[in-house]
Amino acid sequence: MDVEFLGGAREIGRSAILIDDSLLVDFGMDSGNPPSYPIGDVDPDAVVVSHGHLDHVGSIPVLLSGDARPEVHWTPPTYDLAMLLARDTLSLHGGSYDCPFTEAEVARLTQVSRTHGYREPFEAAGYEITFYEAGHIPGSAHVLVDDGETRLLYTGDFHTEDQRICAGTTARPDADVLICESTYADTTRPPRAEIEREFAESLRSTIREGGTVVVPAFAIGRTQEVLCICEAYDLECYVDGMGKRVTELLLRPRNREFLRDPDLLRRAKGNARFVDGRDGQRRRIAAQNTVIVTTSGMLHGGPAMTYVPEIRTHPANKIALTGYQVEGTPGRDLLETGSAEIDGRMMRVSARVEAYDFSAHADREGLLSFLESYEDATILVNHGDRCEAFAEELRARREGDDIDGRDSARPDRRDPGRRSESDVRAPDIGETVSL
Repeated sequence: MDVEFLGGAREIGRSAILIDDSLLVDFGMDSGNPPSYPIGDVDPDAVVVSHGHLDHVGSIPVLLSGDARPEVHWTPPTYDLAMLLARDTLSLHGGSYDCPFTEAEVARLTQVSRTHGYREPFEAAGYEITFYEAGHIPGSAHVLVDDGETRLLYTGDFHTEDQRICAGTTARPDADVLICESTYADTTRPPRAEIEREFAESLRSTIREGGTVVVPAFAIGRTQEVLCICEAYDLECYVDGMGKRVTELLLRPRNREFLRDPDLLRRAKGNARFVDGRDGQRRRIAAQNTVIVTTSGMLHGGPAMTYVPEIRTHPANKIALTGYQVEGTPGRDLLETGSAEIDGRMMRVSARVEAYDFSAHADREGLLSFLESYEDATILVNHGDRCEAFAEELRARREGDDIDGRDSARPDRRDPGRRSESDVRAPDIGETVSL
């Protein structure tokens, strides 16, 4: 089995892995300015998709140009989210840069789509494929690829701790090779419940003091998580941006089984007031003593471009960031300097700015706990800012070196001579690994 890394290796974004030139696993894009896409020209026999975030599905329509019609396999929520993102990409960016796909190619996705549930094996490009719940967002999956000789598990993005909308992954299918994400390999978070309590109390105190809270949130997963927290803590809120459509999409009958608690999200939707998208309405809402959950999560577009300027000058107001802010984004600038370029204008923000780590990725402890089940597998580390460093750490643990001041290996595993560097490594972009 030959595995070629076309994206997402030693980086976060544009995930794409090609197996034996025939099976493509994920095909995303990096939504930076300008955006970037997986490398190389591919013509797969079939495509398998781990979950519906842009960095994993954003380039898939490109595969349907010309005469190519590979089947695309995913869970029902991932299909729905991918279609939503593809149409949004066309509407937002089709005129501002050379969009890599057309409306016709997006329409073809409906013809080649094949949806599957968890733990239901299916055939694609001659391989047996099985999806396992990954706990990242609804419909997210670990992807097990079996060619009869090698069992490869692509973790995709995953979380080991329960969230409001997803239960943490407990799936540990047998595998000879693991392609493992490492996004938060250097981060240890407090328990989720502790972060939620701190977040809710901060929002409540701002409302009590007469302020308005703007909560920038990613549309897929994070918006729904925040709405559920608001419902649980009896906080009324507005919701604006793509997160409205995603919430409704996830509550479709065929997607409800992929939610940890469909009734909770239904109640959270009922607790929120949906904004219809008029700037006049947004300005009136911003003047209220309320919570506003809105895209975009890093403040580089969306309805936040109206809300933040409206509340920025009063120190009683608050901006509560709920996700990682990539370097160079307005959200990161705001955190570090108190100023940011909002809708083309540099603005000083007097409102309080706070950040909460509601990431849907496993942290360091979650990653290490997951990997305990794969001590005898070959590990290929990807999807992270420090893939090489994490791979080196994992090698040291396997060899029994002292990590963080303690012996890291089990007594019956301590045999440095039986391991080689190739057992744990971080492939580079364009590299092919033969298994």
